[in-house]
Order: sequence, then structure tokens, then C-alpha cells
Amino acid sequence: MSEVPAARERRIAHLDMDAFYASVELLRYPQLKGQPVVIGGRRRPAGEGNALEFARLESYQGRGVVTTATYAAREFGVHSGMGLMQAARLCSEAILLPADFEEYRRYSRLFKAAIVQLAPRVEDRGIDEVYIDFDAVPGGVELGGRTLALRIQQAIQATTGLGCSIGVAPNKVLAKLASEFDKPNGITVIYATDLAARVWPLPCRKLNGVGPKASARLEQLGVRTIGDLARCEPRWLVEQFGRHHGQWLHEVSWGRDERDLSTHSEPVSMSCETTFERDLHAVRDRPELSAVFTSLCDQLAADLTRHGYAGRTIGVKLRYDNFQSVTRAQTLAFHTADAAVIRRTAGLCLKRAPLKRRLRLLGVRIGGLVNAAAAQAPAAVQSLELF
Repeated sequence: MSEVPAARERRIAHLDMDAFYASVELLRYPQLKGQPVVIGGRRRPAGEGNALEFARLESYQGRGVVTTATYAAREFGVHSGMGLMQAARLCSEAILLPADFEEYRRYSRLFKAAIVQLAPRVEDRGIDEVYIDFDAVPGGVELGGRTLALRIQQAIQATTGLGCSIGVAPNKVLAKLASEFDKPNGITVIYATDLAARVWPLPCRKLNGVGPKASARLEQLGVRTIGDLARCEPRWLVEQFGRHHGQWLHEVSWGRDERDLSTHSEPVSMSCETTFERDLHAVRDRPELSAVFTSLCDQLAADLTRHGYAGRTIGVKLRYDNFQSVTRAQTLAFHTADAAVIRRTAGLCLKRAPLKRRLRLLGVRIGGLVNAAAAQAPAAVQSLELF
């Protein structure tokens, strides 16, 4: 472990739950521990089959994707976002379990509550990760943050039975990198002085914010590691990637990130979508599409009501059998969380979208969210049927 620098650095932690969805499933089915398990596909209908009759991935037929996988399955090359059919070719003996997002959200609330008991200043980054301000906790910087990280890790284990990995660093960008160093169930503490030895050898894609396109472009330019990136002239990076992104790439390659934690944020949009087990045609499969479309609008309205929001920009997303996608949206003069209004407006959006090709995905989205108390709905709503 590196020695603590003379001038104390800020201590920010990034906590990432280890294989979160899969780990929750292993709590439900402990007999699967150590086995390759893949989470994905449709949820098992109520009353269908026996919970102990686990499906094998080798028998899967369809176009679902991997939500996550246990570390035993990842050793075969299975990863999130991969098609289940491809995963079956890599690890046919893996157990296939359907996703249970309601249960994952419940465990998410539990582990976050355990963190807040020890470190109250937290930035929520999704269902399975958070940033934590260790400076805000008395004694939080002891051993560079390792002592507090261990206490948090133990509290989550005691509360949920789940493991997590924690990276502690001078800022968010380095903490995010550090949380990946010693997975699973690892604690990694790094300082600015560790930049050359621990960060610069990593590929550029490891930086949070460098996506596949930027990573591929950097590769084309001969910039493969974060160290390569740090050696690039800032002016050259701006020429290649634009002023904002080029300057950002230079800063993060040198481990500089002045962002504070965002401890309160409001969602800007909500959406619901589904991928069909088989491609559906707008005319020949109209009854099925109509039912799915209405169900998505109802689900979106229920989510808005449950969280206390209303929105005014309603849109649809379609992905065709050739994998091309289109979106259409319409902004209302008022905010709404009403399922009928969402259904009608989304239907108008569909009317403007090409519907000649078969569909593999359909989604509904609402943006421009405000607190529901500020919403004013129209006096009457007319229905519109497209499917």
C-alpha cells in the first residue's frame, strides 16, 4: 500500500456491488453458489414450473440478452449485453434464471441504507453503485479511507449477505477506476502519487466516460493506454475530439477531477420498453402489439404515479428486424401522468413512424418531468388506436 502523502488529499469512495443481480439470486438459491449462472430473458410466469427445476442455457431459444452473470460464468467470456444464444455457445451448462428487478430494487434500498448509517453524504449512481464522501465522516480518512471502507463493507454483508468492492481516491474518476482493481469483495486505496504505476498502464476504455466510439478512435490514433493519453498535447486532443471532450480527456488522464458529489437529483425522463421473442408486424400482429403497447403505457403511468412525477414530452422507440431504430416524440401543453393521455400521445407518435418492417422492440418514454403536484391535465382525452 502506498504511503499517505504529506498534504492530505480529498477522500472519495466509489462502491460497486459485486455481480449484484446474480448475487441476489444466489441468496435465493444458495445451492447454485460457485456454478455458472446467467440472469436474463423473460420472467417465469406465475405457477409455471418448479423453482428448483433450473433451466440450462443450452436449451434457450430466443433473442433475449444477458442482464448479468456470476463470476463463474464470466470466466467463459459471458458478459452483460451479450445475446443469450451466444452465451449458450460459450457456456452451455450455465443455469439460466429470469431477472427479478423488484427484488433487486429491494436489496438496493437495503445496502444503501446500511451505507448512510455510517457515511451520510452519498451520491446515488444507480441500482448497484454509489459515490461516498469519506471526508464528511469523522475518522473517514484513517489509513487513507481503508478503515471506513472496511466498516461499510462489513455493514452491507451483515445487512444483506452481499459483497461489494470499494475504491477510495482523491476524486470520483480515480475512485471509479480503483473499485474495479480488486473485485470481488476488494478494497483499493490509491493516491495521486499512484497515477503512473496503477492508472497509466490501463487501456483508455477503462475511464468512465470513454465509450466504444472514443476508444476506437483513440486506438486508430495510436493512443492505447491512459499513459499514452496523458502524453498527448492538449491542443492535439482538442483538434481530434473537440474543445470540451478533448480538454476533458487531458484532465482525466492526469487524474484530475474537481466534481463534487451530487447528493440530490431529479430524473429527467422515464421509459418502458420490451424486446419481442419474435418479430411482430404492425398489421398482421396488430392485436398482440396493441396489448403490449397499452401495457407499456400503463406501466409508465404507474411508475410516474409511484414516484410522484408527471411529464409533457412523450415519445416512442422502435427497433426493426434489421436492427435500425427510430424515435418519435411530441410535447404537450401540459404535464401528465395519465395512462390514457400517454397512450393517445404515444399513438400519435407511432403514426409518424415507418411501420412497414417487422418490429423487434417497442418502447414508450416521457420527459420534461416535474413534481406531480404541478401537473395539470386536460378536461377530456380522446382515444387513438393504431395497433
